Amino acid sequence: MVLAQRSNLGKTYSLMMIKSFLIWTFTLAVCLLVVGFPLVFIMATVGCLLSIVLQSVMPVSAVLLVSGGLIMFNVLAVMIAAGVLTFKGIHPNEVKWLSWLNGESEQMQTSIYAACPLTCDVEV
Repeated sequence: MVLAQRSNLGKTYSLMMIKSFLIWTFTLAVCLLVVGFPLVFIMATVGCLLSIVLQSVMPVSAVLLVSGGLIMFNVLAVMIAAGVLTFKGIHPNEVKWLSWLNGESEQMQTSIYAACPLTCDVEV
């Protein structure tokens, strides 16, 4: 009985770690694409210049080499960051600025209408 409970807890913990890693990977990839757009633009510019320089030095396709390297660098950066956050034990549910990921919305401002002090129980 005790052995069955221990293996069940191990499976639950490993599934929670995998779920946390996948959520972190998705979140960091979205943040890189949306918020990190200037960074992506700078990487694309440097990649174009690097491929022009490498094309004159190497007879192989420098564009393929540089673009593959940039894509691999971005994927590895997201995976390593997600792995570090997962193994530190930081779950996406615990992070305050990720409330949009959990489906919880922060109510910034409540609407108060002109007739509300007369008809509502809300104090202004």
